[in-house]
Amino acid sequence: MRENLAETARALGEAVRDVRGYEYAVINDHALFPYRYADRPRPLDRARLPANASPTRHRLFRAHGPQPPEALFDVDEDLATEEYLGLREAFEELGASTRLVCVFFTADVENGIHAIHWGDAHLEPDRTFTWLYREQLPIASVQTE
Repeated sequence: MRENLAETARALGEAVRDVRGYEYAVINDHALFPYRYADRPRPLDRARLPANASPTRHRLFRAHGPQPPEALFDVDEDLATEEYLGLREAFEELGASTRLVCVFFTADVENGIHAIHWGDAHLEPDRTFTWLYREQLPIASVQTE
């Protein structure tokens, strides 16, 4: 799906940015992040990033995703470790002001897409997501003759 979004963005004259060898569509300073969270119908609140997800995915959420709605406490930058500051560093390829828009879906080869949602998701330490805003999108039916 990421490739399809990048191709469509190009066709519409929108930006496509390469992040570590993967192309992301960027429209009006919003990078589209597609993610298939299951291969069968599952509620969105069951979406979870796999334990073996790449550091790039984690960094995309930390640098370009929304901040948690309420933090227990703020870390003073004078006290933050280099590793912590590195997680917060934005990808130069996307630009510091680019925000991540999540496009989460369930799909399988036989049935195609079951459900698709988009919005602002914050990645939690346990690899689950807190949605600050989300909307389920309608699925176009395919007519066969």
